Amino acid sequence: MPREYKTILLCVLTIYITSLVLGVEETQEYDECADLNNTTWLEYRQQRVKLQVQYLLLTRRNVDCAQMFNQESLTITQSSYFNISRPTKVIIHGYRALGNKPSWVKELARALLRAQDVNVLVVDWVYGASFAYNLVVENYKEVAVQISVLINQLQKHGCKLESFHFIGVSLGAHVAGFVGTLFEGKIGRITALDPAGPMFKGADTFDRLDPSDAQFVDAIHTDADYFGISIPVGHVDFYLNGGKDQTGCARSRFASMYGYVICDHMRALHVYMSALNGSCPLIGIPCFSYEDFLNGHCVNCDVFKGRCPTIGLSEKNGITISPIPKEQKLFLLTTSSPPFCSHHILLELEVSPLDKSAEVQVKLRTANLGKEQRLRLQTDKTVYRTMLSHAAALCEIDSIEVKNTGARFYRQGDIHIKSVCLSEVPSLRREEPLCVNNIHISRGAPWSHDFVQVCDLF
Repeated sequence: MPREYKTILLCVLTIYITSLVLGVEETQEYDECADLNNTTWLEYRQQRVKLQVQYLLLTRRNVDCAQMFNQESLTITQSSYFNISRPTKVIIHGYRALGNKPSWVKELARALLRAQDVNVLVVDWVYGASFAYNLVVENYKEVAVQISVLINQLQKHGCKLESFHFIGVSLGAHVAGFVGTLFEGKIGRITALDPAGPMFKGADTFDRLDPSDAQFVDAIHTDADYFGISIPVGHVDFYLNGGKDQTGCARSRFASMYGYVICDHMRALHVYMSALNGSCPLIGIPCFSYEDFLNGHCVNCDVFKGRCPTIGLSEKNGITISPIPKEQKLFLLTTSSPPFCSHHILLELEVSPLDKSAEVQVKLRTANLGKEQRLRLQTDKTVYRTMLSHAAALCEIDSIEVKNTGARFYRQGDIHIKSVCLSEVPSLRREEPLCVNNIHISRGAPWSHDFVQVCDLF
């Protein structure tokens, strides 16, 4: 008998005997903690059963000791920590190139349990998710079918489909999507963390995640040009830093494998876990494209009646309108490390007509840090708008500095700035923009202005 089966059998027998002797859920003791599987290439070649899907249960009563969860061997009401009256989060990992178990699963489970008192079910399909990606893609629907069998069993014990929230990472997002298809979109929610792109970008909606798979589908995109999917797949789709290259992730062709490939792809997961801690809001701004967003063409959330969606566990990401829009793109800028939150500062600059092109450097300063932005000024344009990522809120900005950095002979020497204005997007505190008018700057002579503000962040 394989070792993993002995472990499962031992765990089940222990639970069963304890439930008979004690008869109550509150006095259970578990001798062993369950864990996800690892596999090797040799084991993978020798396995007769490709998938070997198993389920791990974590709750606030066993945060650090996962319980094996199996509909055939567990009597839910007597010998499991599973609580029918509470919502259930289902975590589904994705492709495992080397057959190793995902190290982030328990961290995500703990973050979910800190945020809400729920059941967390982890779907372990490492055996079917490893090594040859094209074969793994062939397996994902069978995994979804097996999960649907479990959900059907839980329904028989009183669970409601709307109480299930699936969280799928990469390929796991499409597994969750097909579970939703099998239940005709009646499950409560699917959150997709950088849903997989290869072999899915041109797929029919039946074969990939889409808004019809659950009552609410939200997605976070961080690697749309490599391993993630570029098209919107949910009711709302958050594109972090445009959904492609993430701040702090190496993009050099000589960078490490992690820095070059995995960092962007896994950023969605790390941002989501950070959002669960609730230390700061990660707010998305609806816009047609990332370019329009960066150029300051999208500054409000009127499509959601003024309330901008936020990443996290809030119901429908805080959206209150009905019906919910579908495939709505949302853009936001982030920092390179937790908690990843950034304030969106819109810089608007109006200059008098120029004889030559120019370049100006704008610095925003607070007590502890500064933010620099360079703008190239053209002879045929007088108004410039750009969105900046800043760690500080608008009311925390102490000063602004503008410098003409153009080269001596072929750049404009003196620049007349009619106005320079700063505003926060979205304006959560309804602040007036910070504006300074009628500025003359010469080459090599920086101009600065101090703001006197009272900052009430609450």
